[in-house]
Amino acid sequence: MAVPLPEKGLLEEPKAGVRPQWDNKFQYLLSCVGFAVGLGNVWRFPYLCQTYGGGAFLIPYFIALIFEGIPLFHLELAIGQRLRRGSLGVWKTISPYLGGVGIGSVIVSFLVSSYYNTILMWVMWYFLNSFQAPLPWGSCPLDDNRTGPVEECQDSTAVNYFWYRRTLNISPDINESGTLQWHLVMCSAVCWIIVYICTIRGIESTGKAIYFTALFPYLVLTIFLIRGLTLPGATEGLIYLFTPNMQILQNPRVWLDAATQIFFSLSLASGGFIAFSSYNQPKNDCEKDAVIITLINSVTSLYASIAVFSVLGFKATSGYWDCMDRNIISIINEFDFPEHSIQRHNYLDLLGHLNSTQPGRLAGLRLRSCRLQDFLDQSASGPGLAFIVFTEAINRMPGSLVWALLFFGMLFSLGLSSMFGNIEGVLTPLLDTHFLSRSVPKEVLSGVICLTCFLTALCFTLQSGSYWLEVFDKYGASISLLILAFFEFIGIAYVYGMKRFGDDLEWMTGRRPNLYWQVAWKFVSPLLMLIIFLAFLTLQTQKQPTYGAWDPDYENFPTKQEKMYPGWGQAICTLLPLCVCISIPSVALYHLINRWKGKRQTSGSNPYENRSYDTVGDRGSE
Repeated sequence: MAVPLPEKGLLEEPKAGVRPQWDNKFQYLLSCVGFAVGLGNVWRFPYLCQTYGGGAFLIPYFIALIFEGIPLFHLELAIGQRLRRGSLGVWKTISPYLGGVGIGSVIVSFLVSSYYNTILMWVMWYFLNSFQAPLPWGSCPLDDNRTGPVEECQDSTAVNYFWYRRTLNISPDINESGTLQWHLVMCSAVCWIIVYICTIRGIESTGKAIYFTALFPYLVLTIFLIRGLTLPGATEGLIYLFTPNMQILQNPRVWLDAATQIFFSLSLASGGFIAFSSYNQPKNDCEKDAVIITLINSVTSLYASIAVFSVLGFKATSGYWDCMDRNIISIINEFDFPEHSIQRHNYLDLLGHLNSTQPGRLAGLRLRSCRLQDFLDQSASGPGLAFIVFTEAINRMPGSLVWALLFFGMLFSLGLSSMFGNIEGVLTPLLDTHFLSRSVPKEVLSGVICLTCFLTALCFTLQSGSYWLEVFDKYGASISLLILAFFEFIGIAYVYGMKRFGDDLEWMTGRRPNLYWQVAWKFVSPLLMLIIFLAFLTLQTQKQPTYGAWDPDYENFPTKQEKMYPGWGQAICTLLPLCVCISIPSVALYHLINRWKGKRQTSGSNPYENRSYDTVGDRGSE
């Protein structure tokens, strides 16, 4: 029968100087905040608020935070701090049958590192181009004959042209890989060199860099917030963002997206936080840390939304005014009105008058439809928000060059601090293995990881690279992390045991987990994971996987077309999560077979010889 763990814990405490530690508590908290707060806080959370009823979206968001995000975050910090190992060592120690969870975490951290740094590559390209005056996406370039602007750019916008042609040089679909874009390859190499320098010695080097990479984005967000609130149209943008639409809460998709946003914005189940907390002092209040960091992450999302949509409100208002001004000029020229006789404030009244008195002549002008709501609806998520919508807004701001440098510098810092956690999710578990810790220097292992990720990421520098990034993001990480999180809850609540876990928490924090934690870990959180997983599968099985391809037709560029993945593309969409999750049943099956063989070999012999240990509880009982 298993007995409670001794006060010294599951593992022998490492000797002094063997395992690095954070310089101080503030450095540790900053590193966790830097890993949790990433690009999704700036470009996905505002989009979801805008899409799903403004302030109404906060209801499912905070419900998911309370019953999903905080419990899993606390669990990961606690097991990493208690066992002082990376994800591989943690789950293998809890039970050999759960060793596949640790392997899956390492694989998914590697995949995320490979494609996440691609976004840094794009950001760096824009940052370097921001030193040009005027900004290269501010106007259309001349064609080869230098007789006028490029036709494709004229049919679209300068911002679209710079993103889709000058940056991505995007191919029509994923079937046409195209060539490597060498400007992106060079930017990717520079980004990986920076990541390597910052992670060369694990937390000993990232702990120094985090002071800048975690704090600088807050400074820039504050600057953008102050400037944005003073711009015309900022109020309209904020009203548009937070106006609640309670009816939309009846849509199940709202609750699913709120749950997944909490999950992925906190970077859970990838092993990064287990690695970070493993360098803590054993007796540290990890419960308090979990609540503080998750709240900072959510408040940052709200803070970033206010800054972003105040600027986007300015962009929408400017576009609305430009639309009216063009229509006013057309009306003045057609009806020979005195110049400046029509102003924006009386434009709608005059339009109504002409529509009732001279509808034929007015219809012949083919005036543009000018509605502020239409311009506000043009907001976007992901790269579209950063590299198209927000970039166009910066073009309209006085001193656009400075604002571009600040914006892309902020994005780079956000992405870099998140990369530290992704790399630690790979590096720490490998360093904890007996062979690598003794035979391979930390600097060499960090270099091998970064080089391997760089070579893997070359597929994202192809002309079809943005399509591949969508595949890795949607299928390589999303579903895999959900499955890993589910088994983390099951492993602690039902394999390790709540009493033993409560003993550990009492030893570390001085108090046992209350009813909220116990109910969340045993029932509510794993049930939520299961519901999200089933909902995801339901949505995926309703139709074949599709992606957004771009129409190369100049007259429609850049028109998005929904296309189905080819057969080999669908196979990759299936294999990516399978590569991550196959380790869970494989490792469990391996140990079951070994246990069965061991029982056959020891049948009839002394039962205390060659005894196999299946769980931490067995070790404790011994």
